[in-house]
Amino acid sequence: MTEPLNHKLDVSKIKTLKDVKNVFECMSLYASASEDNEQYELLKEYFTIPNEPQELKLELPRKSLEEISQEFDEKIDKQIEDVEYKFAQLKYYQEYQFSKKITRIIEDIEYARKNGSFPAKLDYSKLTATGGNITSSFVIKEGGKEVGYYTFGSGYFRYYMDKKPNFLIRFCMDKLLGFRWVDVK
Repeated sequence: MTEPLNHKLDVSKIKTLKDVKNVFECMSLYASASEDNEQYELLKEYFTIPNEPQELKLELPRKSLEEISQEFDEKIDKQIEDVEYKFAQLKYYQEYQFSKKITRIIEDIEYARKNGSFPAKLDYSKLTATGGNITSSFVIKEGGKEVGYYTFGSGYFRYYMDKKPNFLIRFCMDKLLGFRWVDVK
């Protein structure tokens, strides 16, 4: 008689390498576990035969299709209400912003009627900066008493150090990585 394919492997019985070998030999018997097979006892040693299938238990009472449909419709209605509310909020905010801009335009027109010209707005194209060096630099300081710093390119980045590296390190940093050493004093 052929047993069903619901046998479970009893892992607690596998203790040696020989047990592992026997389990792999039983794998071919697993699909057709008949009692008249000569290795059936070997299979019975490692697998639980027969293993009663467990019943699938569903919680009762289950919901009917109409109840599920009604819950789904309620959720969809709630989502629609939320979206309509958010659109109403957005519409109100946009109307407020539009009203604010129109009010500003009307105020500018009234100012122009009174004074003969529109109010002066800041013209960013005519702004200029004067001075020797306007660029800022990115500075990293390692300790309290800096003796020098590594930099590259135009000197935007500076890594201050409290101990001066030896000549070999400074040479390699300069030639290989492009970081040059600058003494502070």
